[in-house]
Amino acid sequence: MWRSKKFVIIAILTVVVLAGILGGVTIANADDETTNQTTTNNFSTLLDKVATIYQQNTGVAIDSQELQKAFTEAQKEMRNEALDKYLNSLVDQGKITQDQAKQYKDWLNAKPDVPFGPGFKGGMRGFGKFGGMFGGKFGGWCPPATPTK
Repeated sequence: MWRSKKFVIIAILTVVVLAGILGGVTIANADDETTNQTTTNNFSTLLDKVATIYQQNTGVAIDSQELQKAFTEAQKEMRNEALDKYLNSLVDQGKITQDQAKQYKDWLNAKPDVPFGPGFKGGMRGFGKFGGMFGGKFGGWCPPATPTK
């Protein structure tokens, strides 16, 4: 009789814990979607206000969408400069060759330029101690796969 009571208690506790975890994940996802939409709306509003203030101060009108394109282009250029600097430091340290750095950069440039939508939670760092493409417990840079003949 005690064994069946123990089994029932364990089963009930398991269901309660699973319900709590699933509820927490659902609430967190709903909050992230709202936050992403608010952030996008706030950024558009910010650009509109910047364009208005600039026009008031200088008398020259700026299109907020063109300003958005300029921000995006500047961000891309800065990211490329940082990547070049990082790959050059890896080459200087002898961790990768110049050819591997070029292969990685070519592979990265060949990827489609798809913007990340709401709810994207990824990144280049990987998960936990396992690191990612550029570090972690299991070694540094991983070159792109090359087809074999």
